[in-house]
Amino acid sequence: MATDVFNSKSLAIQAQKKILGKMVSKSIATTLIDDTSSDVLDELYRVTKEYTQNKKEAEKIIKNLIKIVLKLAILYRNNQFNQDEIALMEKFKKKVHQLAKTVVSFHQVDYTFDRNFLSKLLNDCRELLHQIIQRHLTAKSHGRVNNVFDHFSDCEFLAALYNPFGPYKLHLQKLCDGVNRMLDEGNI
Repeated sequence: MATDVFNSKSLAIQAQKKILGKMVSKSIATTLIDDTSSDVLDELYRVTKEYTQNKKEAEKIIKNLIKIVLKLAILYRNNQFNQDEIALMEKFKKKVHQLAKTVVSFHQVDYTFDRNFLSKLLNDCRELLHQIIQRHLTAKSHGRVNNVFDHFSDCEFLAALYNPFGPYKLHLQKLCDGVNRMLDEGNI
């Protein structure tokens, strides 16, 4: 007879992911995410809501972003990644760091914004993320990744966000201030 193998660590990680999936809200997120990251998420929500003219859609995008980040953190902190995934995770971290610096640079240096370049960077992050979570998360989580990146990598959204005479100028300033703080604090 085969014996059932019980793995409490695996069960605990599954429970954490499941609980996070059910409980993501601003209050939970602010408990688990630092103030600067929370400020950036709030600003992403505001600009998304204003751009889409749809509060529910903006909430969904940001909620999905938070779920992805927290699930990724749970997997990482619980050493769930194999060597290949760890290597991909390092590539992903570097790509996100490059993305953050690019976002800020495009804002600070006039006439450097390139929507296609920024969109490609975002889509590169998406592909790496899909590879990292492939073994660990469900198709629903992969859908969340796509929902988030479909919005933020959209060239029309990026062009509107970076339009120096557009309505999102203040949002972009606040986003870049927050991203700069995250870079300074070593959180990206």
